[in-house]
Amino acid sequence: MPPTDYLEEKESIKKFLTEFYTDGDNGKVFAYGLQLTKIAHREQTELVINLDDVAQVDRELAERIAQNTRRYTTLFSDAVFELLPTYRQRDVMAKDALDVYIEHRMLLRQRFRGDTQPSDPRNMFPPELIRRFELYFAPQSRYKPLSVRKVKAENIGKLICTRGIVTRCTEVKPIMVVATYTCDQCGAESYQPISSPSFLPLTMCPSDECQKNKSGGRLYLQTRGSKFMKYQEIKIQEQNDQVPIGSIPRSMTVIARGEVTRLTMPGDHVQVTGVYLPMARTGFKQMSQGLLSETFIEAHRIDRVKKMSDDECGAPLTDEELMTLAHEPDFYEKLSSSLAPEIYGHEDVKKALLLLLVGGVDVNPHGMKIRGNINICLMGDPGVAKSQLLCYIDRIAPRSQYTTGRGSSGIGLTAAVMKDPVTGEMTLEGGALVLADQGVCCIDEFDKMLDGDRTAIHEVMEQQTISIAKAGILTTLNARVSVLAAANPAFGRYNIKKSAEANIQLPAALLSRFDLLWLIRDKSNSENDLRLAQHVTYVHQHSTQPPTQVEPLDPKLMTRYIAACKLKQPTIPESLSEYIVSMYVDMRKQSRLNKGGHTQTFTSARTLLALLRLSTALARLRLADVVEQADVNEAVRLMEMSKQSLEDDEEKGRSANPVDAIYSIIREMSDPDTVRFDEARQRILAKGFTPDQFEQCLDEYQRLNVWQVNQSRTRITFV
Repeated sequence: MPPTDYLEEKESIKKFLTEFYTDGDNGKVFAYGLQLTKIAHREQTELVINLDDVAQVDRELAERIAQNTRRYTTLFSDAVFELLPTYRQRDVMAKDALDVYIEHRMLLRQRFRGDTQPSDPRNMFPPELIRRFELYFAPQSRYKPLSVRKVKAENIGKLICTRGIVTRCTEVKPIMVVATYTCDQCGAESYQPISSPSFLPLTMCPSDECQKNKSGGRLYLQTRGSKFMKYQEIKIQEQNDQVPIGSIPRSMTVIARGEVTRLTMPGDHVQVTGVYLPMARTGFKQMSQGLLSETFIEAHRIDRVKKMSDDECGAPLTDEELMTLAHEPDFYEKLSSSLAPEIYGHEDVKKALLLLLVGGVDVNPHGMKIRGNINICLMGDPGVAKSQLLCYIDRIAPRSQYTTGRGSSGIGLTAAVMKDPVTGEMTLEGGALVLADQGVCCIDEFDKMLDGDRTAIHEVMEQQTISIAKAGILTTLNARVSVLAAANPAFGRYNIKKSAEANIQLPAALLSRFDLLWLIRDKSNSENDLRLAQHVTYVHQHSTQPPTQVEPLDPKLMTRYIAACKLKQPTIPESLSEYIVSMYVDMRKQSRLNKGGHTQTFTSARTLLALLRLSTALARLRLADVVEQADVNEAVRLMEMSKQSLEDDEEKGRSANPVDAIYSIIREMSDPDTVRFDEARQRILAKGFTPDQFEQCLDEYQRLNVWQVNQSRTRITFV
């Protein structure tokens, strides 16, 4: 392989920057020429060279850039630096401290040396001090990102692309790029470009005057004349699906400078493009590490990505596609049945989990914060697919964390105080709830968690924050997260001889923070058992769900649709306020009436807020801007069904004879002998009964001459 002529390469780079164009509507568009003009006028700082564009002109040059990125970064920077004067169309007025410093030094030079012609600052100062742009490369689109485990020694010095989860971000701090020194004897200035994390400061003056006089002038660092850059260190960890069986996830350090900083937060899934380099150590660290060397990625580009890649997830849905989907008949049922279709039954539970993914609307009246996230607790017997539902939600949610009760401590859920290995300062490292900010945190085996660790969740579930007062750090972290918990009853299985409180054994303060508490019981029913067994064996045999009447939606399409739903901010109209208030008052009344007998759930003002959250989530699901009465009815129905799951069927005769239960509800509503037909129908549907059961009750009691319904079906009159 012949040696590369870098002077010739620089000329070809200049030719590419000046002559590359794309065809636009108004003719040729010189993409890099326009950017160079903006950089020359200080309107742009970042110049990104897309290797796809380079490959169109010279494929071999693009390959050489990817193989030797550090050298070509310097060549491109030099080429841009030389081209900038030709693109400057006017004098730049914006001046920073370095501009003023360089101007003063040039005036002093003219005054003391008698130079009549103003000299070019590019001949007096190092190019790193004068440059006001940063150059980065974007990789070719045909290259797929590597996993952290696949990045090896053969990639050192090359441009690579990798994916991972951000586990830690340091604060953005200034790092010195050019050190400026002043001699105490002759007053001459010296410049030292710095390319490594540590450097040895110059001490003796290298100027001709000090060398001739042998005065031994000492150099002193001038902070104002030096150039600094933003610096941030990021830790990324291998994604869960990339970790081999029985292995521990690997981590990698990413160093971001300049405009690449502050682009990510802990918990984000990111795609990092950069140069893979060894860490240069000096002094004692170099002696102690021996032949080993740590490595890092010098970031050129950091992009936030979803859990699924863009190829897997697809582009965002257009407005027409969204409206077509939203106006499909029975779309709500179709969406909920598409959630974990391999799991048999649990229709209402899946509807509740769908609303958890969409979420309600946050409200901030006069500085107070009312959360919009929905919390759900699934409690049930062993083997009712609670953990499988949690895993599916963790997989489909754009941002989520999965943890178990015994496998996590209170610190692991909230935040731990760590010592920063770079600066030695005490810093906070976020736990599962912080990393899942604006997402879902799935906690399995919730009942196995220690009481001391469980109290850490109380503040998160209502205030959506985590307050820390440890090791001199007093702060409040955001944890705007929906909690999805799964737990077993206190005795392993649900004991029907004991009350719900004795079976659940969770504090009332925690239970009231869950918007919905579902009890999933493994009841013996020959017909249901036969269907379940057939479903499970079919899934086991064919690795897919059995054919159904409704074709389930693709998970990628669901993820895109849920992301579109979250952009909506529906409001509750004034006309619905009285209806929602009456529903809540009715719930309190039922709770009060059951108090002497057999109460199962705790109804408080949080129940009203839960009703509002579920209603707005349903409106979001329809892509509507206003909540309708049907949304409130469905929200009340879900809450009733969750309460009904806590009640024993033998004690409650509703499922055995729904007609009698409907009659008793309509009888309570009579004032004194008449009931409005629409109000009665809405109340019955909100209680979880079907329209067919309502019609059956009307016909049966009308035949018995208990009541009469008028011909226009607007009023029910008791005889």
